[in-house]
Amino acid sequence: MVSKTRVVAAAGLAVALGLTAACGGTADSDSDKGTTTTGASGYNAAITGVVNPSDKKGGTLNLMSAQDVDSMDPARAYYAFVWNLNRLYTRKLVDYAAAPGKDGLKLVPDLATAEPEISADKLTYTFKLRSGLKFDDGAPITSKDIKYGIERVWAADVISGGPVYLPGVLDQGQNYPGPYKDTDPDKLGLKSVTTPDDTTIVFKLAKPFSDFLYLLAMPGSGPVPKARDTGAQYGSAPASSGPYMLKAGAVVPGKSVSFVRNPNWDQASDPIRKALPDAINLTITTNADDMDKRLIDGTVDLDAGQTGVQTQARTQILQDEKLKANSDAPTTGFLRYAGLATSVAPLDKIDCRKAVIYAADPTSLQTARGGPIAGGDIGTNMLPPNIAGADPSYDPFNRLQGKPQLDKAKEALTACGMPNGFDVTIAVRNNKPAEVKSAEALQAALKAANINAKIDQYDGAQQASITGSPDNVKKKGYGIIIGGWGADYPTGAGFMQPLSDSRFIPKNGNYNLPEIKDPAIDALYDQAAGETDPVKAADIYKQINQKIMEGAYYLPFVVDKALNYRNPRLTNVYEHSALSMIDFQAIGLSDGK
Repeated sequence: MVSKTRVVAAAGLAVALGLTAACGGTADSDSDKGTTTTGASGYNAAITGVVNPSDKKGGTLNLMSAQDVDSMDPARAYYAFVWNLNRLYTRKLVDYAAAPGKDGLKLVPDLATAEPEISADKLTYTFKLRSGLKFDDGAPITSKDIKYGIERVWAADVISGGPVYLPGVLDQGQNYPGPYKDTDPDKLGLKSVTTPDDTTIVFKLAKPFSDFLYLLAMPGSGPVPKARDTGAQYGSAPASSGPYMLKAGAVVPGKSVSFVRNPNWDQASDPIRKALPDAINLTITTNADDMDKRLIDGTVDLDAGQTGVQTQARTQILQDEKLKANSDAPTTGFLRYAGLATSVAPLDKIDCRKAVIYAADPTSLQTARGGPIAGGDIGTNMLPPNIAGADPSYDPFNRLQGKPQLDKAKEALTACGMPNGFDVTIAVRNNKPAEVKSAEALQAALKAANINAKIDQYDGAQQASITGSPDNVKKKGYGIIIGGWGADYPTGAGFMQPLSDSRFIPKNGNYNLPEIKDPAIDALYDQAAGETDPVKAADIYKQINQKIMEGAYYLPFVVDKALNYRNPRLTNVYEHSALSMIDFQAIGLSDGK
């Protein structure tokens, strides 16, 4: 996903995987080992453990964001921080565990009593619901409410904007029109989902799909009572199944969102949420520098966007040890990179692509992104360290040494028949300053290898039809395309498949920028989709990552990081590896105010 998430993965309910957590990719961190520390604040303390653990209740948590919410309708939300907020008021059959480090990568039962019963052919998933579940108005939550909530995802003409993965898995040729156009909704509705009784829901897949549970952990898979569904207006007052609720008028577009306690939520029925604050307020601003000032002054508790403070605040925080002790610089789940277009000569030749990778200066590209703290770790391959199958030590082009490798670049130029270098065009979005700086840094480094790069800045709002159009890329001669990516549902497929599967190359909105068309890679994705053992699936994704790098299709820049500040009064603060940001629902307030 290009601008939304950051969910990161757990492949299997309550299964602890040997995954690295979102902590910068160092194999020696506590979070990578699956152990956590708890206690006082400190720089990056929220990455490796829980800062200021406490069960104290009360007070109002004050969040702020320089970006408005896209929608509080669970089926329409797509921004990363809104998915995080969604955990406050929408429960699903399964959700990510409330824990730092590797434990946060586990999917655990939420509305469901336990893991699903899965048939031997791996096509049928049966869930049983917990007893005593209620919406905020006191109405019982039934399996039919969950089915109806899922059916709303099909109504993209009415509630567009959110992810639409479920139709590809569950429609199975029914061409279900969604609940608003269903002429006989009392019959069966979506036939692949059945509700034998109010506490049972059954999903029938057409073929095994190892990522299915991730889709059920997305906000759009939460329950919605049909009687309260207002279609396109539902996000103004959605029903709550979680510990907080949104009263009428609580969502003021462009200004604020306010949460209060849900009186019908029962702590005994919820294994994930503690619900410590009495209220949670989100204020929207257009002045990010002012938000940073309020964070440091303590009148705001946390930047909900978690995209990092601005330059002035970053300098202030890093130069003041007291302020720095209340900050963290986690990885965001995004990679920043350049795609090398195989449709544009001479980058249709693998050795010419290798020449670009070897000539690039890893350190100058990292600096362009903001340096090791605000920009991220030097990228070495196409799987970020918090996704199963990732190997941060896999560095086939020796990028971690941090310098251009001009000798190897010249050898590659000779091998591709261009010993005197070549001309190439770099395409970059004009509304992304860090990307423009990256293009300029790359241009300067390539010049030393006689690769003459021209930079073409284009309107970032038109990305889908410019660099996302294979025809336009070829027409414009965009050999190098600057981009970034984060997973919608973070398995190896959720991250890499849109970037490398030949079947993911639409006429517009393409993110397989190199236009990789490797049958071996496609076959490995199919193999992984049918592999329900998460360890085996991770090994397949590892193989895909290696094939992508062996083809020299991408030049990784950095594993993205962001420097964020947290109010010292916050308790239970930790970076959630699945959310790639602080887990909002876990936070408490030491002063109870």
